[in-house]
Amino acid sequence: MTRRNIPRRTMLKSLGTATVGLPLLEEMLASQVSAAPAQAVPVRAFNVFFGLGIPAPLQTEGFDGVLEPLKPLSDKLLIMRNVDQVRCDEKGINAHYDGASGAFTAEPPDGEAKSGGPSIDQMVRKAHYPKGLPSGMVSTLVGGTFFRRSRVGRYVHSYNQDGAVAATMQEKPRALFDRVFGSISVTGDNTDVRRKRLKLSVLDSVVDDYKFYTGANSPLGSASKARVADHLDRIREFEQRAFALKQKDPNAPQLPPRSKILHGGPADPGGMGVDITLEELTTEWRLMADLYALAIQMDRVRFGSLTFLAAGERIRLKGDYEYNGKKLWHFDDAGQQKASGDRGCSHEWWHKFNEKKKNEALRAHAHMKMREVAYFLQRLNDSDSKEGNGKTILENSLITISTESGDGRHNNVKRELSGVFHAITGANGRFKTGQIMDVGAEGIDVYNTMLKGMDVKGQLGPAKRKTNAVDSIRA
Repeated sequence: MTRRNIPRRTMLKSLGTATVGLPLLEEMLASQVSAAPAQAVPVRAFNVFFGLGIPAPLQTEGFDGVLEPLKPLSDKLLIMRNVDQVRCDEKGINAHYDGASGAFTAEPPDGEAKSGGPSIDQMVRKAHYPKGLPSGMVSTLVGGTFFRRSRVGRYVHSYNQDGAVAATMQEKPRALFDRVFGSISVTGDNTDVRRKRLKLSVLDSVVDDYKFYTGANSPLGSASKARVADHLDRIREFEQRAFALKQKDPNAPQLPPRSKILHGGPADPGGMGVDITLEELTTEWRLMADLYALAIQMDRVRFGSLTFLAAGERIRLKGDYEYNGKKLWHFDDAGQQKASGDRGCSHEWWHKFNEKKKNEALRAHAHMKMREVAYFLQRLNDSDSKEGNGKTILENSLITISTESGDGRHNNVKRELSGVFHAITGANGRFKTGQIMDVGAEGIDVYNTMLKGMDVKGQLGPAKRKTNAVDSIRA
């Protein structure tokens, strides 16, 4: 019997706006005779940002210090030290604005709502998809968990050629879910739409396609049928977590409670900071990370950015912090700072950084940030992320990880915007991984070298500026 090949981007579609992609199945790979084209993987680029940074002296400790959570993924990452972003300084401002805007663009901001130029992901998108992405895809997905919002550059990290934001920031899990999968159209009393929306599932709207792919006339084998069913169960799980849908199965695990995270204006009350527990913070972040990773796995998204805590973040965190079953710290920023308002926020640990002291609270916060970044990266490195070439999405994509500052103390621009932490993935063999490298170069040269490695003809920064290639990062 001749096996029918199925296109990699086959979708389950409703009559409305919901669209759900299938996972990579055996039937999506070509036969051995024509295997070469099927092994190709899509070009992807994502920017992952975390707030406040990692002081350069702490980076020298490698995986024995705050970078420890990245160690399990060390063979998939190139960690770069001594990256200089001083050219992003805008006189009279500070690295919370400038460093954050320069992350992934290597340019100072252009006012309060624009960056000074395009970001890495959008340069790659324009070069590889000049006529646009395939139909049915989200062109750019921007999401994250954050609070500070005085300037767009604090939390948005994907920019078009003119410096405008590349997509609307999705800061709520349910908003990100709808952005990726669409929503269900309901008829009747429009005043009751929200209540009806919570009673329905996006998957209910693609049930006919689902029955076809798992039924007797399906072109799929038994193993692939089971994988489709498992895949859609996982989508429903994330949807239930995002929308707190009513549990249909009384024997199913209890769903997490609604998030207590603040959004909009209440999340940035005059810059004075917010009180939050570690559980509240990580519960919402991990749901956002799960949804974002799922969107990539289903090939609904190939470009965008994800933010874990905004630049100059002001939160007063509480809770026990554990890693690998061991308690490392008890967060109580306000109590340990013996201060209230903005002076009691985690932000202050960076301003008080002193390389001659232990900096225990700062270390705990930085370690936690790396743990949460690693959580997202690992979601792209699991069995659901295997692709046709035998590698994972993490290995095949260009994922750039960076932050705003190399120090945190505002009294020295050179020190604050030098030594800014950077890490990248291999982008399907284009860049070296498995090491920590002292590159000793400007961010703009590192970024333009990355773009060249991604076959992008354009460059970031002034057109007449000569690029000093950082060939040491190329594979």
